[in-house]
Amino acid sequence: MAISLADRIGIGDHELVSIVGAGGKSTILFTLGRDLAAASGRVILTTTTKMAADQIIEPTCWSDDPTEVEKVLEPGRPLFVVTGEVPGKVTGPTAEASDRLFLETTADHLVVEADGARSMSIKAPADHEPVIPGLSTTVIVVAGVDAIGHPISEVAFRPNLVAKIAGIAEDDPLTIEDAARVLLHPTVGLKSIPPTARVVMAITKVTPETEGSAQALATILEAHPRVNRVVTLTSGSVAE
Repeated sequence: MAISLADRIGIGDHELVSIVGAGGKSTILFTLGRDLAAASGRVILTTTTKMAADQIIEPTCWSDDPTEVEKVLEPGRPLFVVTGEVPGKVTGPTAEASDRLFLETTADHLVVEADGARSMSIKAPADHEPVIPGLSTTVIVVAGVDAIGHPISEVAFRPNLVAKIAGIAEDDPLTIEDAARVLLHPTVGLKSIPPTARVVMAITKVTPETEGSAQALATILEAHPRVNRVVTLTSGSVAE
C-alpha cells in the first residue's frame, strides 16, 4: 500500500501547514488536502499570495470570515478559501486571517500556499515574501531537482538573488551544493519560518536520471539542525 504524502511529511492531527519555495507547491497543496480529507478530516486550503484560478477544482468559499467558512466546511472534502480575483488568478486571505481560520473554525488542517515562483524550480524571495502565517506548525520548503546542472538564469525565479546567495554568476550551472546553500539560507529557503514550526524540505521532479542528485541534496539538507525531514517526490506522481 502506498504511503500518503501526508504520512511521508508527518502531518499531525491538527496542523497549519505552509508551503513555500518553487517547483510543485500547488500540486503538494492539493495532494495534501485530499490526503487529509480522505480520513474524514475537515480541511481548508488557501493561498496567502495568488493562484491560477483554473487550478482550483475543490468547493470554494469566497470569504475568509471564520463564521462563513464554518457554514460550508464539511468532513471528507477540502474547502478552498479565496477572497478576490485578478485576471486569471484568485487571491486569498492574509497571513493573519489564515491564523484566525485555524483558530476559529473546526478545521483539522489548514494548508496554505504561501509563496509564488512563476513555475520555476528554485527561487529567492522578494522582501515581501514568503507570506507565512505565524501559527504555522509545519513549513514545507519546495525545490525542483531539475534545476541542478542548468544555468540559474534558466531555472530560477529572481535568478540574480539566487546567484548572489550561491556565490556564482547567473549564467553558471546550479550545483547540488549551490542548491543546498540557497535552500538552507536564513534569508532564502528558511526565511520567515516561525521558530516553533517543523521544517520539511521537499525535493520534487525526481526522475531515474536525477535520483542520485536528489539523494545527494537530501543528505546535505538532512544534516542541517533546522531541518526536521526531507522527502523526495518523483516527477509525474506528486509534483510536476
